[in-house]
Amino acid sequence: MDKYGLIGYPLGHSFSIGFFNEKFQNEGIDAQYCNFEIPNIDCLQEVMVQNPNLKGLNVTIPYKEKIISFLDEISPEAKNIGAVNVIKISHKGKKTILKGYNSDVIGFTKSIEPLLERGHKKALILGTGGASKAIKYGLNSLGVQTLLVSRYERPGTIQYSSVTPQIIQEYKVIVNCTPCGMYPKADECPDLPYEAMDNHTLLYDLIYNPDETLFMQKGAKYGATVKNGLEMLLLQAFESWSFWNEKNK
Repeated sequence: MDKYGLIGYPLGHSFSIGFFNEKFQNEGIDAQYCNFEIPNIDCLQEVMVQNPNLKGLNVTIPYKEKIISFLDEISPEAKNIGAVNVIKISHKGKKTILKGYNSDVIGFTKSIEPLLERGHKKALILGTGGASKAIKYGLNSLGVQTLLVSRYERPGTIQYSSVTPQIIQEYKVIVNCTPCGMYPKADECPDLPYEAMDNHTLLYDLIYNPDETLFMQKGAKYGATVKNGLEMLLLQAFESWSFWNEKNK
């Protein structure tokens, strides 16, 4: 039986295990999807040794960037993004080959593009991790300028204290790439001047549990269009399967 799985830490919020095992059962695919909750990226080698029938992995927080140094190959798009969330595992003789891809960017762009209006020229990206790199790449590919918002002083970012009502009026798209507001801490939200939002503001939250985060609720109160990350998750999962199984990838 082929095996697929997810590496990250923690994995209590994981959607992938249920999605893929249901897919395997419904489509009669002789495979299993497992969660590999590893406290350190160096534990990847142990996962590989203990599961010689692994054909592919998804990668989540906090390893989307750290995983790159463990790969034998990386797709041009994932290299440009600087983050990997899909690994295809193949064997050439006795050598195991790990190739990295990024399906986040595909899932995100397909999901957000129908919501973009003519005035959506600039976007704030909340967070600076691996997911935010894919979101930045995706928005830029759609012709949207981006500005990263961080809790800390980092090159090329602004801090939450600098996000004024004027910036909210200028940056009509705001994408939350942080875990702020994720279950079980659903009573939290990014610190923003929500009152400056209006019906031309688009809030996109990568979180999908809860369905409507406090970030989304507070924006909707002032007329913003809001969307959670569930469709993106489904689209990137479809793309993961494509990367794992298409011979030319």
